[in-house]
Amino acid sequence: MDALPRRGRNLRVGLTLLAGAVLLAGTLWGQDDHFPFGPFRMYAGSNPPDDPAPDTRIEGVDATGTVVGLGEESTGIRRAEIEGQQSRYEADPTLLRQVADAYAERHPGAPPIVEVRIVIRWYGITDGRPTGNAVDETVVRWEAP
Repeated sequence: MDALPRRGRNLRVGLTLLAGAVLLAGTLWGQDDHFPFGPFRMYAGSNPPDDPAPDTRIEGVDATGTVVGLGEESTGIRRAEIEGQQSRYEADPTLLRQVADAYAERHPGAPPIVEVRIVIRWYGITDGRPTGNAVDETVVRWEAP
């Protein structure tokens, strides 16, 4: 077996040190978007045993007044993408028009969506167990002009 040349060894050590430095910097100052060189905080903590558990959904109302689920299958937009940018939608609800447009592209014969809303269902939790109670909160709403 041949030994690794000095230059190859130095290159590997240098790259290992660089990767370690980037990983350390990402851990100290990074955000979830920097993964794998930043912390992945999504599962890094836990809620107190009596805090309600949120379940976010996107729903729309079509021109006939029917409530339509606007999940990934009907729009091509993942719920995580909406949740991750929820503050943007709250700051500018007109961005939710993109969800209505995505629905229209996938369902050309369906009545148009005239309202899109982000709704959080808060499930009651007591002592770490579900209570069976839930409350819906509409956090963002966009209506077609």
